[in-house]
Amino acid sequence: APMDGFHLLNDELVRLGRRDRKGAPDTFDVGSYVELLERLRRQAPGEIVTAPRYDRAASAPVADAIAVDSDVRLVITEGNYLLLDELPWRQVRQFLDEVWFVDIDDAVRVPRLIRRHIDFGKSPDEAREWVMRSDEANAALVAASRSRADVVVRLTPARR
Repeated sequence: APMDGFHLLNDELVRLGRRDRKGAPDTFDVGSYVELLERLRRQAPGEIVTAPRYDRAASAPVADAIAVDSDVRLVITEGNYLLLDELPWRQVRQFLDEVWFVDIDDAVRVPRLIRRHIDFGKSPDEAREWVMRSDEANAALVAASRSRADVVVRLTPARR
């Protein structure tokens, strides 16, 4: 049940003046994300809870794209802001049994982000500018939340 399915629509981000910061904490529908986590917690036998997924090619969420049956024993959610200690994000933690923080060197993370932006249509210069301005500001927020994690998983680049 990925957090990215709760990105605000691009039209809404433009209306709010936040389109150039898509991916920042205030560019998500946190209330709906918290509601999903709560529904998953109180899911009744036989009930199916649906969640959105994010379609990167369309740059938009796809509603009800993920179905979670009540007999699923482990639900994984992922996203950058699960450990933020500010409202409304602070509400997320109460619905999670355990939160893992995945740590990776900036020297690996930044080029991967740039490549992803290029793969989805930005020029190399646009991708680098976006990552260094927007994604890096978000990464600083995420790094500051690391101490709230139950487990820290350190990823290292594969040796060749």
